[in-house]
Amino acid sequence: MKYILMMNCPRTGYETFGAWPKKDIQAHIAFMVGLKKALREYGELVSAEGLADPKQAKIVRAGKDGEPITDGVFPEAKEFLAGYWIVDVESPEQAYAIAARASAAPGPGGSPINMPIEVRQVMSGPPEEFL
Repeated sequence: MKYILMMNCPRTGYETFGAWPKKDIQAHIAFMVGLKKALREYGELVSAEGLADPKQAKIVRAGKDGEPITDGVFPEAKEFLAGYWIVDVESPEQAYAIAARASAAPGPGGSPINMPIEVRQVMSGPPEEFL
């Protein structure tokens, strides 16, 4: 079963992260790279990506005749998707265990930051009752 593990960051999280001491940022990034490598070695990783600062994001809607209409990120958003992993595992419990590992990524001073990781199954198609 495939699961997406979504790492959400509070609106102020990008500025906070950038203000950490350089050695703490490097330790955090090394942890994330190591997690990705371990998941790949275990054959559980489908994909994983970090996302750019939300200030670079655009909201897109179809306008008249289908042309894209863009707008900046709405300031009332409290959290933004910072990155994700898609894993292919045998059980939800395995996905939860991976999410817990990611949640324990080191923060300032090496203490786990215990960030929330949302775990959702990736559907292979629409539910049968709708086909």
